[in-house]
Amino acid sequence: MQEVLDLLKIFWPLLVLQILLMVWAIIDLIRHREVKGLPRWAWVLIIVFINIFGPIIYLVFGRGEE
Repeated sequence: MQEVLDLLKIFWPLLVLQILLMVWAIIDLIRHREVKGLPRWAWVLIIVFINIFGPIIYLVFGRGEE
């Protein structure tokens, strides 16, 4: 049990970063009318299932015009 707690101490900042990026990307996806490259549902899958890099990929390549 102690090993699990030690791992959580190490990885909780990455978990928080993942959640914050995912929430930011999903909110941005909802607010923008248009997205680039893929349909909206595909961006949702990328954001949710590709840890840390999915939201970054969306924010760099998928954001539509304001």
